[in-house]
Amino acid sequence: MDAVTLRVGDLDGMTAYYRDTLALQVLDTPAPADDVLGIPSSASVTLGRAGTPLVVLRHTPNLPVPGRGEAGLFHTAILFDEEPALAATVASIAMQATGTYTGSADHLVSKAFYFTDPEGNGIELYWDRSRDQWAWENGFVKMDSLRLDPNEYLREHVTDQVLAEVGAKPAAVGHVHLQVGDVEGAQRFYVDTLGFEVTATWPGALFVSAGGYHHHLAMNTWNSRGAGPRASSLGLGEVSIVVPTADDVAALTSRLTHAGVAVTDDGAALRFQDPWRNLLKVTAEGTTAA
Repeated sequence: MDAVTLRVGDLDGMTAYYRDTLALQVLDTPAPADDVLGIPSSASVTLGRAGTPLVVLRHTPNLPVPGRGEAGLFHTAILFDEEPALAATVASIAMQATGTYTGSADHLVSKAFYFTDPEGNGIELYWDRSRDQWAWENGFVKMDSLRLDPNEYLREHVTDQVLAEVGAKPAAVGHVHLQVGDVEGAQRFYVDTLGFEVTATWPGALFVSAGGYHHHLAMNTWNSRGAGPRASSLGLGEVSIVVPTADDVAALTSRLTHAGVAVTDDGAALRFQDPWRNLLKVTAEGTTAA
C-alpha cells in the first residue's frame, strides 16, 4: 500500500495536524497543477516518515463535507515497525490533540490506536505481532477487538528518549479501510475482479489481502449500508497500491476490462473506481506516478 490521498479544505490546518501532531515530515510541496482526481487543486502536501510517503493532502476547498452514511474512507492505517515508535506517536497526539483520539484495541494480529483528523478522516496507528503468532483457521486469520488500555501501553513503552525521537522511526501505510454500500458487492469487486484473497469476515465487514498479510484492504457497511456512488466531496481522494511488476499492472488491466470496469492508463499509473466511486491507483514497483 502506498500513500493515501485526501481532499482537504484547510490545507494549512491539516498539514499542521499530520506534521506536528502525528510527527510526519513534509516530503514534498509540488507547484499547483491540474488535479488527476478531476477537480482543480491549488496545492498539495506530501507527508511521511523516513522518506516514505504516507499521506498526500490535496487542497480542494470548494468541495462539501461528506455525510456520515456515505461511502469513502473509514481509516488510513499507518504501520510501525516498533512498539516504542508507535507509543511515541500516540503520546504526541495525547499531548497535542487529545480530542482526536477515538479508541484502541488488541486485534490479536496487531495492537491499534484510532483517531480522527480535524476534517473527520479516520486514522489507525498500529504495530503487528510477528506472523508466527497469527492464528489461521480454514484459511481465515483470527482477529478480535480486545481491550487495550492506552495509558498502560504508554507507561510500558514511552521514555524520555522515545519521546525525543518521535518522528524519527520509519512507518508505512499498512492497510486502508473503506466504507461501502454492501459487503457482497465489495467481495465481487475486490476479490472476484481485482484478485485479492479474503482473510477474514466480521458482521458487516470484509478483510482482504495479497501474500498472506492479515489485510491490505477492508470494507465495511457499519455507517454506510446501502450507500450508492459517492458525490465529489472532501475526504478520500485516492487509494494507491503498488504491485511488483508492469506485467502485474497489465494483467490487472485485462481483468478490469473483462469485467467492464473503466480504466485510465497514462503509462505510469492505472486508475479506476470501485462501485462506490472510491478511486484506486495501481503502479509497478519503482514507477514514479503523479
